[in-house]
Amino acid sequence: MKLIQLPTQAFEQRLQEEMVENPALEGDVDATLDSYEDSFDNSNDDYDDYDNEHIDTGDLNIDEYLSNDETPDYKYQTNNYSDDDEEKSLPIAAQMSFHQDLINQLNTFILTDEDREIAEFLVGSIEDSGYIRRSIQDIVDDMAFTQGIYTDEKTVERILTIVQQLEPSGVGARDLQECLLIQLKHKTPTDSVSLAIDIIDKQFDAFTKKHYDKLLQKFDVSKEQLKKAIDEIEKLNPKPGGSFDSSSRVVEHVVPDFTIRVIDGELELTLNSRNAPELHVSKDYQEMLKTYKDSSEKSSAQKDAVQFIKQKLDSAKWFIDAIKQRQETLMVTMNAIMHFQYEYFLEGEETKLKPMILKDIADMIGLDISTVSRVANSKYVETPYGTKLIKEFFSEAMKNTEGEDVSTIEIKKILEQVIAEEDKNKPLPDEDLAVILKERGYPIARRTVAKYREQLDIPVARLRKKI
Repeated sequence: MKLIQLPTQAFEQRLQEEMVENPALEGDVDATLDSYEDSFDNSNDDYDDYDNEHIDTGDLNIDEYLSNDETPDYKYQTNNYSDDDEEKSLPIAAQMSFHQDLINQLNTFILTDEDREIAEFLVGSIEDSGYIRRSIQDIVDDMAFTQGIYTDEKTVERILTIVQQLEPSGVGARDLQECLLIQLKHKTPTDSVSLAIDIIDKQFDAFTKKHYDKLLQKFDVSKEQLKKAIDEIEKLNPKPGGSFDSSSRVVEHVVPDFTIRVIDGELELTLNSRNAPELHVSKDYQEMLKTYKDSSEKSSAQKDAVQFIKQKLDSAKWFIDAIKQRQETLMVTMNAIMHFQYEYFLEGEETKLKPMILKDIADMIGLDISTVSRVANSKYVETPYGTKLIKEFFSEAMKNTEGEDVSTIEIKKILEQVIAEEDKNKPLPDEDLAVILKERGYPIARRTVAKYREQLDIPVARLRKKI
């Protein structure tokens, strides 16, 4: 069950770990599980009854074999080099932290020792997003208690204006309004930028609530002038710190576990070959067991060695069987999902997705719901319409006006289309959206519309308004 829930990349890592831990497990394109099972079955009696057999170890030294893992690393090293030899290692580019970059910029300013200490403390108080979320009074108190730096709020405010000159623009702000103002003041002055500064400075609340009529009246400007000013504001970065670490942020690459193709009007499902490694049990380990058949010695070390080899062989066989079962479970589960959502995979139209819950698939393939859940929650399938997370194909059912079961995914898609087509000067409130959906055959309540809208990450009507 643990192997089943692993996506392709995690499964490959687990496979590598197992092969490192178990030397009896090997990968070979020429080996098969069936061929191993025959030899394994025939040799069961050989090591189960080794106490009663005449064994000849020959050239095999089990004690030496078992002690190999205890050999210190230095015994494997050669001494044919000089300490003066130049080390030919490639240089590694070190990533500079966000705060270190700010400190480096700070060093370009001419400051007194006291001002520099305060400035460095302020830089240390900046969050990764680029903001200082503490009050000036708290910072003054903190410097006095922890650093022994005694100053006042007026001095810290003065030093903060220096910190706010650092790049990226907007860093060191205490709230969004101040962050936007800092960035606007760093721009080349124009009529649009000046109006944008006035809007953020004097009518920030009206701007956030998109009360454009109030802004037009307050500043006595045309719609075109207001639109240009708002365009300037929308170009700003609300999280200046985030722009710094975007280059060093780890990007997760999705590796599809399955691929579905449309060939001659039919669907074809394949499992990523990286999920189906060809493994076999080490022949060397099997030979070790056979070597004991003619031995006359029955030392304790040899008995321990046989037990060790038997354990590794058993573990290797179990792991190969588990991988085979994993492949079969993945294929049978995804095959059932593909046929359940056949119309969608054939055409790619999300409105074709049928209501489908875990129990539907579990009943089709005769497996437990938890098994289907493990496959769906962490696996991706590559389709002609993009790479999708399998769990996204599952949804609850609702009745339309004709009494048919429709997927909540279909309703969300229709809702998204309705909002995309609305007049952005007069966005539709949830009550009106519910009426439109009902007219289209989806009778759902206003609160349900609000829930679906939030799941689609679409803001309320007031925040969708554009001038």
